[in-house]
Amino acid sequence: MVEHDFRYTLFNPQHTLIECRALVPGRYQVTGNGGSIQKGDALLVSLKGSKSLSMRLTVDSVRHLINPTGQWVAVAQGPVFNELEIHQWQVKCDRCDAVLDFEFAAEAKLGKKGHAPAATARIQELGWTSLGDKHLCPQCQERT
Repeated sequence: MVEHDFRYTLFNPQHTLIECRALVPGRYQVTGNGGSIQKGDALLVSLKGSKSLSMRLTVDSVRHLINPTGQWVAVAQGPVFNELEIHQWQVKCDRCDAVLDFEFAAEAKLGKKGHAPAATARIQELGWTSLGDKHLCPQCQERT
């Protein structure tokens, strides 16, 4: 299994994600250009409307197209959701006052009650710790 990075970037234009659409929740059709995509590979793709969030998809099947050269269509499995909302939040370290501006994705149908769990999970992914309404940056965690 190989991991292919198709997150939006201007540094690698020969590997381009053309389209990623949900067939049903958790199953996606991905069209791209470049890379030697094979069954079982992982694809990192950007979330629409986000600057930094991505999701990981596992390729179930892939069809390499003859024309245009290098283009392929894959069916992949990934996170199960109906509709995501992208939010931006900011937290401050309660020891050193470091600030973290971050994005997180929450299931739209959960409304505001889904924001806090999704934000807490994202904060932890970024290396911060949350204890109730208190937050610690990675540097302050090391000093503990």
